Amino acid sequence: MKIAIVGSGGRLGAALMREYQDKFDVLGFNHAQLDLADAADIHRKIDQLDFDVLINAAAMTNVDLCESQRAEAFQINAEAPRLLAEICAQKNAKLIHISTDYVFDGEKREPYLEDDAAKPISIYGESKRAGESNVLAVQDRHLVLRISWVFGPDRPSFIDGVIKRALENEKVEAVADKFSAPTYTRDLGEMLPRLFDVDLATGRVRPDGGLAGGLLHFANAGECSWQEYGQHALDCCDALGLPLKTRSVAPLKLSDIKQFVARRPVYTVLSTAKFAALTGTEPRSWRDALTDYIECSYLKK
Repeated sequence: MKIAIVGSGGRLGAALMREYQDKFDVLGFNHAQLDLADAADIHRKIDQLDFDVLINAAAMTNVDLCESQRAEAFQINAEAPRLLAEICAQKNAKLIHISTDYVFDGEKREPYLEDDAAKPISIYGESKRAGESNVLAVQDRHLVLRISWVFGPDRPSFIDGVIKRALENEKVEAVADKFSAPTYTRDLGEMLPRLFDVDLATGRVRPDGGLAGGLLHFANAGECSWQEYGQHALDCCDALGLPLKTRSVAPLKLSDIKQFVARRPVYTVLSTAKFAALTGTEPRSWRDALTDYIECSYLKK
């Protein structure tokens, strides 16, 4: 199987490249190699390729910057996915487009299902929701995969920032009233091939290419606040004997973060019930995934 990955230089894209390099015929494009803000560049680079699945792991993800650069956000997060979906349809290839929990307003207070109404409260969320709609309007075999709070070894994430601060400072703080579920890039990379040839409508493998797509959520199991997320990371680091200057994460309120420009939804836990029913497997807990990541990434330091 031939796989193309857009966004191969990012946290998720790099993980997918590493996971698939020995399993598939894989080609990646980082930001320097493919400009999603340039439709001509997309056509020039992607039209000529032969692939079965294209994974779009690229996006304009700076939530606050999107507020002041709305046109660019919609070009990269909405129009580029539409163009990629059209190119894939012409090639009879499947597009897997990575989206976000920020398409929800956070008012539900229980895990969001795929058919819950998307009500974004930021330009970033609006642009990503537009991208979802554009992809699904092109061809019904394309898949939009929503994920949340991505962490992994290829680019520092929130969790790496917490650990760094704890190694250097005697006080670390994190928001305690915003909730979601972390997503480990390693777990996502291992899971994703199960969806290459699966019809989302039936859960069966359809190698003939007649695959129903749609929306699907994936994240590690459970939920947590940023504070709980960071605290578990420090607990793991402490158990490994890392020379932390503090072993606790103090609570902050979301309203205390004055530098935020865009509104953030306060509860965006994604239900993975549909994924579990489709694949017959449950994602492992975020605590187990984070422990694995820290043991692999920090034990050698």
